[in-house]
Amino acid sequence: MRRILAAVTAAAALATLAMTSPAQAAVSSGEYVALGDSYASGVGAEPYLQASGDCRQSPNSYPRQWAKVWPKFVLDDQTCSGATVQDVRTKQLGGLDNGTKLVTITVGGNDVGFAKSATTCLTGTDDECLRAAFFSVLAIREDLPSRLRDLFADVRRRAPNAHVAFLGYPRLVDPGTGSCGVITPGAKKREYMNYAADQAAEIMKQATEKAGYEFIDVRLAFAEHGACSASPFINNVDPNRYTEIFHPTKEGYTAYAWWLGLSMM
Repeated sequence: MRRILAAVTAAAALATLAMTSPAQAAVSSGEYVALGDSYASGVGAEPYLQASGDCRQSPNSYPRQWAKVWPKFVLDDQTCSGATVQDVRTKQLGGLDNGTKLVTITVGGNDVGFAKSATTCLTGTDDECLRAAFFSVLAIREDLPSRLRDLFADVRRRAPNAHVAFLGYPRLVDPGTGSCGVITPGAKKREYMNYAADQAAEIMKQATEKAGYEFIDVRLAFAEHGACSASPFINNVDPNRYTEIFHPTKEGYTAYAWWLGLSMM
């Protein structure tokens, strides 16, 4: 019941923004190009569009939910599951030009080994999880800033007139003791995983704002709705849906779209 209520609340909030935001939006219409990885393409919120192939774009992704509510924007969805920052630079920027009015980006998790770290924390010991989180944080601090700097420079060259918003990642797991499904990580593992997510958010925020773009921190939107919570916006552990573990549900992507809508007011 709590999950249903949370979903209804998120959907209602997005609908409310649809009625109030367009007239006040910083950009009210034009071409919208969505860039990024699985968190942008909608992995975790089936079904997937057949035409998108291995990119696994879902009609429930945050770019598509948002564009449906703001029909004056024409969406060019370039997102692709598994994308790194370099993949976005080399494969997803072709639709950007002087006429692009809005660009959203979610990327970086694959660059710093989030998937590998999460797998280790689910299947390994506390110490192995700590080491995996440590190496993720090291990559976040040492490698990610320069990669994002170069990406933002490319976006600025190709779409100098666009409003650019970088949407970060949420904390993955609820810090409590709720079940995550087949495998339930303990308190220490949850602490390590969420610490890595917090480090990523702060580094991404710094890099985005240094480039003069907008960073949208979605951690608050997912508070009390992480995996393993009573009303999760993030998929729990299901070995039959391995690639969707710790990715947002449809309600999670609605939360993303809602925060994007707030930023445009």
